[in-house]
Amino acid sequence: MEQSWMKKQLAIWMFGACLSAGITSVSAAEPAPVLTYSWPTNAGPLDPRGYSPNQMYAQSMVYEPLVRYTDKGTLEPWLATRWTVSPDGKTYTFTLREGVTFSDGSPFNAAAAKANLDAVLANGKRHQWMELVSTLESVEAPDEHTLVLKLKHPYYPTLMELAQVRPLRFGAPHAKPGAPVGTGPWTLAQTRRGEYDRFERNERYWGPKPAYGSVLVKVISDPDSRAIALQTGELDLIQGAEGEISPGTFVRLRDSGFNTAISAPLATRSVAMNTGLAPTNELAVRQAINQAVDKDTIIAKVLHGLEPRADALFSNNMPYTDLGLKAAPYDPQQARTTLEAAGWKTASGKGIREKDGQPLSIELVFLGTSALQKSLAEILQGELAKVGIEIKLRAEEDGALVQRQREGRFGMIFADTWGAPYDPHSFVSSMRYAGHADYMAQRGLPMKDAIDHKIAEVLGQTDEQQRAEGYREILTTLHDQAVYLPISYLTAISVSRNNVGNVQFGSTLFDVPFEVMHPATGKP
Repeated sequence: MEQSWMKKQLAIWMFGACLSAGITSVSAAEPAPVLTYSWPTNAGPLDPRGYSPNQMYAQSMVYEPLVRYTDKGTLEPWLATRWTVSPDGKTYTFTLREGVTFSDGSPFNAAAAKANLDAVLANGKRHQWMELVSTLESVEAPDEHTLVLKLKHPYYPTLMELAQVRPLRFGAPHAKPGAPVGTGPWTLAQTRRGEYDRFERNERYWGPKPAYGSVLVKVISDPDSRAIALQTGELDLIQGAEGEISPGTFVRLRDSGFNTAISAPLATRSVAMNTGLAPTNELAVRQAINQAVDKDTIIAKVLHGLEPRADALFSNNMPYTDLGLKAAPYDPQQARTTLEAAGWKTASGKGIREKDGQPLSIELVFLGTSALQKSLAEILQGELAKVGIEIKLRAEEDGALVQRQREGRFGMIFADTWGAPYDPHSFVSSMRYAGHADYMAQRGLPMKDAIDHKIAEVLGQTDEQQRAEGYREILTTLHDQAVYLPISYLTAISVSRNNVGNVQFGSTLFDVPFEVMHPATGKP
């Protein structure tokens, strides 16, 4: 009996020792590392098919495409491992990657992919800016790992548009609104309005697991506060092309010993002028604005030489855009002559020109949370005042800015191009639809209908030479009509503390590859 009791006591002691060791092991385990980042607003509900207030960097973290655009300008297999295109260019057949699940464990298969694409087609008017949506006739899922897209007619940018951030990525069909469930390397774990969004590593991710256990994205709307947060250690990383900090602050942080980098040019920084609203409805006014702005000085003083000068709407390394278009040379005296010839006279004792009793006054709308847009707007205001053009500055929050774009309530507005894989096809396609600043800017042109017809023709064109000629006609017309003031070819910036390793830029303007970054040792 005593021996039996001793055996029981020994067993209890060993069980307790093991349990204690287990607890000690768990408590001693290193917590998963956290990367701290910031953004001016919360990530939004993260609907894979949603637009503002959904933030694209966050959608890219959670949702994935069939094919992915690379920084080499090519496409690579992603959720689809291979694909074929029928000889007539109207049928795309994709073989889906096996073993992929959504972050909740449900399978990603052809049925799930079809459900997502069918949802896009069911709400086609909302997505009509993307030509593929209106070109897509039907989606079929003949078996678990085969997805077939049938088009109404050949559409050459099909694969490029499938690589974009939205609306053709994939969420779990059963997911409830406000509960984003994707296949990507991250899941949205927690949101506190006006404070932060916390993304956790997707432990079911089919690809290499991120080194960080979570990414904490703090909501910091003020660029100066964002820089201070980095310096004090509240943030590990500042990165993007949205004016997260001013170029001057970037240079200061670089000179202070922080790790910094500048991406290759990604898109075009430009201002669109409203041809349907006086006084920018006059070609002479738009031409004078292009003549009166000293881009080289802006790049040197505001952009600190971080971006090359832009002379056309698209850089010539984009497809079909190497057209030899030249910007109007900087010549403020010629700008004055242009305005005088158009009847805009300087009134006695006034610096602002007038015509028929109306002042030459234009409202320039910009994103209030962007330090860079604010600085550029102030410089443009000063430059144009020298030739008698009054610029009234209007700072708007993101949502109000989008509304102004949709309604055409602007004289001038920052209208950057979207970069690869959107330029030029998707950007040009969107010019035909109200709701985009470019449509509203162009709507007053006498040849607007002809431009839109030519865009539709180009996007469905199968002959390479005729397609190139169509782009030449569209882009040359917009250039000659001075609808845009191209400023520079914009770049993304990155500033990080020494505790972050393998910091890289994404292949587009809209993604930050947190999943390839990892903790490093050291302090700035």
